[in-house]
Amino acid sequence: MVGTKDGTVRIAYIINSVEGGGAALPVPAVTRIMRERGHHVEIFALSRRDGRAIAPMEQEGLRVHVRDGAPGDHLAAFSWLKRRIQAFSPTVIWTSLTRATLMGQLIGAWRHCPVISWQHSARLKPANARMLRLLRSRTSLWIADSHCVEKTTRETLGIPSEKLACWPIFRANADVPLATPWQAGQPVRIGSLGRLHPVKGYDILCQALARLRQKNGLPPFEVLIAGEGEERAHLEALIAQDDLPVRLAGYIEHPKDFLATLHAYVQPSFWEGLCLAAHEAMLAGLPVIASAVGELPFTITGGMGILVQPRDSQALADAFEKLLRAPDRLAKWGQTGRQRVLERFSAEHFDSTGHDIVKRVEQIVQAQRRR
Repeated sequence: MVGTKDGTVRIAYIINSVEGGGAALPVPAVTRIMRERGHHVEIFALSRRDGRAIAPMEQEGLRVHVRDGAPGDHLAAFSWLKRRIQAFSPTVIWTSLTRATLMGQLIGAWRHCPVISWQHSARLKPANARMLRLLRSRTSLWIADSHCVEKTTRETLGIPSEKLACWPIFRANADVPLATPWQAGQPVRIGSLGRLHPVKGYDILCQALARLRQKNGLPPFEVLIAGEGEERAHLEALIAQDDLPVRLAGYIEHPKDFLATLHAYVQPSFWEGLCLAAHEAMLAGLPVIASAVGELPFTITGGMGILVQPRDSQALADAFEKLLRAPDRLAKWGQTGRQRVLERFSAEHFDSTGHDIVKRVEQIVQAQRRR
């Protein structure tokens, strides 16, 4: 069954996990648009991981189905998902990330219902790209979460324009805590939000900070990294080795409040898609030092931050030095960045784009019902 008599669409939203951050973070805002149009949405997560995304979803009134199992046990995950989808009897399968998309495509073909697939990555692993290309026709509409991901999806997967839409997942809400400007005599507080994972480039950040030891006349500063992950022990060793002014703050329950305590933000990632954390930092009024990857070069322009090439510790050290030698200008740079994201990612634009895309999904459902 692909539709109901009253036009309500039953959406099975399949995600890889309910880990805090990443693709799970925008689910409440995305599904709010679906429910505003009168549709019923339930979340199906193939694994729990840290489970920190469950509470925000449930606070939005979403029912969240979570499988207890490891991220790599694909056959067990597929069997669980197939049973849950059969019981839910969706009109549409909506997927997020490669594992969920591939399973959703297979189940969509079995149930004869359309599949809508998010793409969040601007750099697909070769094996994932091959599998997605192979099954690309089983997705009725692909949605890129940013302009850089839209370009990657078109070029890497060969998705034609008529089957590809762009819905940037950053919804810039102006009512967030704002960073307090730096005052003379204070240490400059520079922060970052992210998993302690090699792709985030925090080892390169440590190398850059070690290079700053050679510079004289810099004001006191500290770097706080908020997040957890497999790289903690390695990073702790690097910090201790050079006695770096870096603190691993662990998982932060309220990232917006954390950002408001900073004077600047750093994102030294090797690659990104949209990069929600850096955009949230700009919204809080922080200047950003970031790798020129993903959507960041399209958002960060002159007067609001500094872009460097990924994996380049010298360039990152130079960017830090420039920032630290002008701490009285940080608030002005931050305000310029805040205005940029409010214009580029306004809540009104997010909502109107979302309504247009969900309308397209409704049309896809109607067309399938007529077959």
